[in-house]
Amino acid sequence: MLIILRHPDGLVHIEQSRNTDKNIISVELHNKRLFMPISTFETTYPWELIKSILQSKGPACLCDEIMKDEDPCCVQHQLQYTLLSYVSEKDFENRRILDFGCGAGASSIVLSRMLPNTEIVGIELDEKLLYTARLRAEHYQAHNIRFIPSPDGNSIPDKLGKFDYIILSAVYEHLLPHERKNLLPKLWAHLNSGGVMFINQTPNRLFPIELHTTHLPLINYLPDKLALLFARMFSKRVIFGDGWETLLRKGIRGGTVSEITDFLYGDQKLLLLEPAMVGVHDSIDIWYRLTNTKRLTTSRKLLKFGMKFFKFVTGIQLTPCLSLALKKL
Repeated sequence: MLIILRHPDGLVHIEQSRNTDKNIISVELHNKRLFMPISTFETTYPWELIKSILQSKGPACLCDEIMKDEDPCCVQHQLQYTLLSYVSEKDFENRRILDFGCGAGASSIVLSRMLPNTEIVGIELDEKLLYTARLRAEHYQAHNIRFIPSPDGNSIPDKLGKFDYIILSAVYEHLLPHERKNLLPKLWAHLNSGGVMFINQTPNRLFPIELHTTHLPLINYLPDKLALLFARMFSKRVIFGDGWETLLRKGIRGGTVSEITDFLYGDQKLLLLEPAMVGVHDSIDIWYRLTNTKRLTTSRKLLKFGMKFFKFVTGIQLTPCLSLALKKL
């Protein structure tokens, strides 16, 4: 049976596989300029859940959003290195995790599978995404997760209690500057002593190439007005009518270690952890493990060597993305 879901930006075809119980999704965009990471995917999701993701994320991101959860090489692979290289799996047992900016729930679902004896609380501002996240949890019968709406972009819900771990996974870069300044100390206040805040998959503002939103070189070093002009003129990923706040929300301005720690300057009991497990020794190793190993092998090795040499000379780990673990002493 073929089901066709219509969206202003495109069409989604859902057909049951002949050999499995899975559904095969294929997406056709009306606007060919829209960036689509992946156009087809085979999933266990029922069509009602697929429809919910389509409504909340749009057709261009539909297959990519499902793949984040179902492909172990995506979010699960990322979390294994960005979390378990700092903290051992047994230390998460019977703890509380706050998944801040959980979106449509992919990261929370993966965490629930990785850490079944851990309580996970997902917070998200967008009600459509929260609805999808709850459908996801229902689909998997994940009973160690609950999702809570955030009141606004500068606040967090009341009566959350304390957490042993707080995760901002591919979230920080999407916060506006004033939201970063307001939210980070508030989240830190909800972290238990001895707990860890993880900030990962966030573009490094100091890296020479902006690899998240525009894929343009040197734009990270330009003032805002010039960065907006260059993004509109030279990036195929940017719609010409996008304003600066739109690009900020899309993640054009990553973060830096100093920026993040400065927001927590009032708390002197902070330790920046170094990864030392699952075969990695620094953030460069994490980046190398998380990049696509099936292509550009020589380029990856050369870039890794260059970053290691730069670290040896300057003591600075200049990676494309940040992977931070901040411990509250």
